Amino acid sequence: MTALTAPQFTDEAAARAHLEAIRWPAGPVCPHCGSVSFYRLEGKAHRPGLLKCKDCEKQYSVTVGTVFERSKIPLTKWMMAVYLLCSSKKGISSHQIHRIIGVTYKTAWFMTHRIREAMSDTSGGMLGGAGSSGVVEADETYFGTTRGQGKGSHISKKQKVVALLERNGRVRAFHVPTVNADTLKPILEANIDKAANLMTDESQVYKKVSKSFASHERVNHGKKEYARGNVTTNTVEGYFGILKRGISGVYQHVSPAHLERYVNEFSFRYNNRTALEVTDAERAKRALAGAEGKRLTYR
Repeated sequence: MTALTAPQFTDEAAARAHLEAIRWPAGPVCPHCGSVSFYRLEGKAHRPGLLKCKDCEKQYSVTVGTVFERSKIPLTKWMMAVYLLCSSKKGISSHQIHRIIGVTYKTAWFMTHRIREAMSDTSGGMLGGAGSSGVVEADETYFGTTRGQGKGSHISKKQKVVALLERNGRVRAFHVPTVNADTLKPILEANIDKAANLMTDESQVYKKVSKSFASHERVNHGKKEYARGNVTTNTVEGYFGILKRGISGVYQHVSPAHLERYVNEFSFRYNNRTALEVTDAERAKRALAGAEGKRLTYR
C-alpha cells in the first residue's frame, strides 16, 4: 500500500479515526472542560464524528480547537495536503496542492498556511543545553531584491531571517525587522542555553551579544575562512541553502506578512529530517499533533 492510497486519504471515517488516534491516543478529551467522559452522537440527526461531553454537556469533534476547526474541506483532503507538504523537502506550491487534491487555488493556499501554523515550534527548551552537542551556530540571511538609489543590493530593504542551529540538533529561525544587537539579543538569550558555545561569522552584531554564553568563536568569511577546526557556520548555512532553494524555486515569491510561516515550515522539516530517522509518515503525524491549540482565520 503506497502512502497516498492509505485509508486516511481515501475514506472519511478512516481519516477521522487517524486524527483522533494522533490527538487523543488515550481516548477523546473535551476541548471545553478537559473531561474524558463522553458519548458519541450517532444516527442521521448528527454529523459523523460528533461527540458530547458528559460533564459540561457541550458537543465537539476531533477538529475543535485545531487548525482544522470550522473547515468544510473533507478530512481526507486535509490528510493528503499535510502529507504532501511534510514529504516535500523544498516544499510544494499551493497550485500543485490544488491540482492534486482537487480544491480551488484559494482553498489550497489557505490550507497550506493552516498547516504551516501547525508546524510552528511550541516545544520550548533551550538550544545547546544538556544532552546536546553544546554548540549553537547563529547566522542571518536576506530575501528579495529592491531598487533604490545608488548601486548595490540595498540589503537594509530586504527581508531578514536569523537562524539559531544546534549542531546535530534543532533549528529555530525568525523573521526580524532588522539585524542589530537590540533585535538579536533577546532572541539569542531566550533560545540559547547560557552554557552553550556560540559560533558565528565575523559580524560585530554577535560580538555585542555573545557575553551571555560560555564561549563565542568566529570564522572570518571576509578573509575566506569558512572552518577552523570545529569552528564553522557551515551547518546553519546549509539550512539557509534549503530554505532559499525552496523559497526561490518552489514558492518563487513570499509576502513579508507570511514569511515567518514559510520559515516555520522549513524549520519543522529540518527538525524532523530523515537524518534523524523520521519518515515522511511520521513527519506528517507530528504536524497533525501540532495542529491542536492553534487557529488561523482567513482574515
